Amino acid sequence: MGHRYCLALDLVDDEGLIAEYEKYHEAIWPEIRKSIVDSGITHMEIYRFDVRLFMIMETDDSFSFEEKAAVDDANPKVQEWETLMWKYQQPVKGALKGEKWVLMNKIFAL
Repeated sequence: MGHRYCLALDLVDDEGLIAEYEKYHEAIWPEIRKSIVDSGITHMEIYRFDVRLFMIMETDDSFSFEEKAAVDDANPKVQEWETLMWKYQQPVKGALKGEKWVLMNKIFAL
């Protein structure tokens, strides 16, 4: 069955940086794609309005945020990507120190 998660993150308010960030996401590094798929994520989309990013992530039953974090921490290419992305990203209000994408609470379903 799997699960759907929605997450938010903000970008630095700079048109040039936002354009660079979007360019990176037109063709993410193959190692990043592999790390996403290998973790049990079956579908992922990112949307943007102004500086706000919204991610929809669908997973199979094997997915775990804790396991993905542990595997990502041990993957030098993922760490390189995440360090690079911090140039463009900034935490949303209320995020914990060092926290990037934050889970959103579903408040309505039709």
